[in-house]
Amino acid sequence: MTRDFGVAATGSAGDPHAQARAAREQPLLLHSMAMFLELFETLFACRDISTVVEVGVESGQVSSLYADLGAAVYCVEPAPGDELRAVLDGDPRLNLVEGLSPAVLPDLPVADLYILDGDHNYAVIRDELAWIMANAPDAVVVLHDVLWPCGRRDFYYQPSPVAPEDTHPATTDGPTVWHDELTPAGFVGDGAYTVAERAGGPRNGVLTAVEDALDGNGDWRFRIVPAVFGFGVLARAGAPGTDAVFEALRPYTSSRLLAAMENNRIALYTHVLQLQYEAAARTDDATRLTETVNAQQQEIARLRSELERAQTELTARRREAHARREVPEAPAPGTAPIPELGEAMSHLGQALSARLRRTPPGRPR
Repeated sequence: MTRDFGVAATGSAGDPHAQARAAREQPLLLHSMAMFLELFETLFACRDISTVVEVGVESGQVSSLYADLGAAVYCVEPAPGDELRAVLDGDPRLNLVEGLSPAVLPDLPVADLYILDGDHNYAVIRDELAWIMANAPDAVVVLHDVLWPCGRRDFYYQPSPVAPEDTHPATTDGPTVWHDELTPAGFVGDGAYTVAERAGGPRNGVLTAVEDALDGNGDWRFRIVPAVFGFGVLARAGAPGTDAVFEALRPYTSSRLLAAMENNRIALYTHVLQLQYEAAARTDDATRLTETVNAQQQEIARLRSELERAQTELTARRREAHARREVPEAPAPGTAPIPELGEAMSHLGQALSARLRRTPPGRPR
């Protein structure tokens, strides 16, 4: 009997944990363009691609995938770090282009494939597509993040190069799939980006920019692979390989299974974000409670110390008073007699007066 498990990490009866190991080796949130390697292999197989312009460079490792498929790659990144520079400098097939897209696009060779994964907002995407459609009509364009959360809501990397008149009011809170409002427990940028306060409406989001670009260019076709935030493919009808590209991608773009799995993925991830936020809030509450308890304990210790000093002083005074009662002191000259002596003298005086009153007149006293 023939068994074909395809790419599934099934393991074996003797190694039942192979799939679990493969799962835990993945990041909690899949987001890299490297996940789409088989789709890029499909694009390269359907048409000649010798030049790639990659807008938005992750680490350089993804850039090398395009080079491995046979292309010279121009990596557009406005602020590359030292690590990225080292990776790109170490591979002669990769060409670092420091600058903002779309401003740098006219300075580069016209490409066969443009990969747009830079600033995820309407203004930038719309300008990039306008330039590409006008100047590289035979190119294939791949756009990342055409679905939730960027599809209908602008994201602005900070500091944002987008002109204020082309932006929407933005916030540091983030979206979640569990309700339509923004929340600090949502998909937040932690300083890397802000998001438009409202989703939808005109000139808002990556997918809206694609739709508006298509409205002015009726001979271009667009399809979405509904996975990992959305993999969009844009090409002009009649351009080399366009029909072959969309036919080869049809099993992915028409997959209800992929769409359902993506919806489930973002639902689970945003639920994890909510749990992480609540856990952090409880940690903060516990920290504040600990600080309050420590302060109260210090106050209790201070009060206990004062009480012990007061008790010691009271005990000393009681001993002193007790000693005075056992050994009375002689009254000082000229002081009033003690109460007992005064009472005795009063009684003696009263008795003497009474006796004098009883003595007859003329009797010798």
